Amino acid sequence: MNRVNHYRQAVFLLGAYNLQQLPPDTGIEVAFAGRSNAGKSSALNAISAIKNLCRTSKTPGRTQQINLFGLDDERRLADLPGYGYAKVPPAMKDHWRKTLEQYFNTRHCLRGLVLMMDIRHPLTEFDRVMVEWCRHQQMALHILLTKADKLGRGQAAAALQQVKRALADQPQASVQLFSVPNQQGVEEARALLDQWFEFPHSPE
Repeated sequence: MNRVNHYRQAVFLLGAYNLQQLPPDTGIEVAFAGRSNAGKSSALNAISAIKNLCRTSKTPGRTQQINLFGLDDERRLADLPGYGYAKVPPAMKDHWRKTLEQYFNTRHCLRGLVLMMDIRHPLTEFDRVMVEWCRHQQMALHILLTKADKLGRGQAAAALQQVKRALADQPQASVQLFSVPNQQGVEEARALLDQWFEFPHSPE
């Protein structure tokens, strides 16, 4: 039995270069983060089933602000700037880092973080910083091991177990395999988001 895809109704609200441009700190917000080459925009497009909800590019780092998408009056998705690979000036990277730190530390409506990791290169330094921040804040964390189709089944399973071991002492964290071309894990990701957003259970 398929679930209702609540994310199909996502609409672009605004792009915020700094926190003062964000909407009021109310309702429920779920953030999506990941290194610039982790497939974050493609994952958001797959979850929403809206092909061009987020721009995808062969040039990593195109998301240069916090892009907010509304699901309804009280629920929002936040697409955070990619980090760590983009060919951008150091001043811009420094701005991203400070803005993200402020966002994580002060945004009270933030319900959880979905962290994208390329399954071939999981647990980079940036990934570990995000994981540690969620541990410190006791923030719900869900990891999508993207591009799972790039590995064989055995290699993908081994990468999944590696990340699970890294999260062993973090009960509010979970991880799954994810592939946009194969639609692998899309329904699983939506089901977890439904819980975070407190959507009622109803069949499609």
